Amino acid sequence: MARTALTATAEAPVPNGTLVCPYFHEAIELLGKRWSGAIVHELLAGPRRFSALSHSIPQISDRLLSIRLKELEACGIVTREVYEDSPVRVDYALTPKGRALEPSLKAIGAWARTWLHD
Repeated sequence: MARTALTATAEAPVPNGTLVCPYFHEAIELLGKRWSGAIVHELLAGPRRFSALSHSIPQISDRLLSIRLKELEACGIVTREVYEDSPVRVDYALTPKGRALEPSLKAIGAWARTWLHD
């Protein structure tokens, strides 16, 4: 399995003296990028076209959506399928690796509903 450029080779010390797992750090950095979690969350419902993703996350610019989709694709979380229709249709979907994030995202959502309300 290919690793991304974010891969750490050793555990990094943190202020309290414990070590941060490099894989945990890599995952947090990837999903913590602005809009990455929202994109994965939207794709949990099934394949989407670029325009549908753009409309379901209205605050994201098309440029940034494109960048994040390419990053998630490069990490093996999202697939991009091109259909040679007229006009050309492109669908984005989660890979099994991306689908495996569902329990984590649901847990974050539950935590947010409990702790981040007014």
